[in-house]
Amino acid sequence: MIQRIQTLYLLAAFALCLGCLCLPIAHFVSCETGLLAELFSPYSQVDMYNLWFVSEGKHVFYFCPVLMGLLVITTGLVFIDIWLFKHRALQMRLATFCMILLVFWYISYCIICFYLLSPALTLYRPHWAAALPASALILLYLAFRGIMKDEMLVRSLDRLR
Repeated sequence: MIQRIQTLYLLAAFALCLGCLCLPIAHFVSCETGLLAELFSPYSQVDMYNLWFVSEGKHVFYFCPVLMGLLVITTGLVFIDIWLFKHRALQMRLATFCMILLVFWYISYCIICFYLLSPALTLYRPHWAAALPASALILLYLAFRGIMKDEMLVRSLDRLR
């Protein structure tokens, strides 16, 4: 199981998704005007995590459960996908579904950062952890290709029998 390259890709994708769950994904600096400025008014700098915002290391308020939900589901499915090495067809479908979930994570991340929070905040900077799901997406694609190669090899050997 571990000697297959796609298992290593899936394990690395799992680690990257888990890392993104724990790290901040954006940094905002508030301003005085805007629709959501009342929410951020006592705070000058806000770090955005997948589920909550942290201001100056002490104030926590919850906001974006969509990002957390998508990433938790993806992380769990990638972990399950590692152990489905005997069911290659299911493993390919699950890897494809995880890639779709990561694309939806980026769509919701862009909607939250640019359309919901931009009127209330003047400065937006993404953290490097926001690139971890993109790396996981690439690794999931490589794992999908490896699983497909194994499936084609098994089918070609079945034809020889």
